[in-house]
Amino acid sequence: MAAEDVPTRRYCATSEVHRQLLNADPDYAPARSEIEDLTDAEQARGFAAAAPRTRTVQTVVHVVYRTDRENISNAQVDSQMRILNEDFRMKNSDRSKVPDVFKPLHSDCRIQFKLATKDVFGNATTGITRTRTSVPAFSFDDGVKASRSGGADPWPTRRYLNIWVCNLGEGLLATEAPGDFVRAHHRRQLGHLGRGWDTSHIDLLERGDM
Repeated sequence: MAAEDVPTRRYCATSEVHRQLLNADPDYAPARSEIEDLTDAEQARGFAAAAPRTRTVQTVVHVVYRTDRENISNAQVDSQMRILNEDFRMKNSDRSKVPDVFKPLHSDCRIQFKLATKDVFGNATTGITRTRTSVPAFSFDDGVKASRSGGADPWPTRRYLNIWVCNLGEGLLATEAPGDFVRAHHRRQLGHLGRGWDTSHIDLLERGDM
């Protein structure tokens, strides 16, 4: 295999973010434990009984870009939202490829994600914000989540799921923390990750990590 054919090696920084929050936020560990206890309880009584109706998560996508190539289109965001919803509702065309070990857990989560149509002030919005930055690449230190460090401020996390799309350095593929998510530009759906990352289910991986 030629050197140019070798996919760029990227990794998820969720573990690093988890350790960082454990050290910096005294409320994080109890909240995380509460979420996991609730998940265990709902699993014990059956997720279908726990979620009798489909729940809609209002979502805002913050596109933080330095170059025009990084300023992905609304169509790319819409495409990724469609993929994300198909995965969570078990309507994805490749669902038959789920490994046998995970098939007992494979189900319709009855969760759907929708780009917000109203902002925090009640004004009409596309659910997509765009911020030009001078930062060449962000890390998992939450820099992209604040305007003071060249990123974009989140919308209230009790009302919206925040997703940032930016150029991630240090070989990062994506990071997540409860209530928000950061991912690299994805070539086919949500920007430009580059060769070897041309599928569209990375958001599902990270949303499932929460």
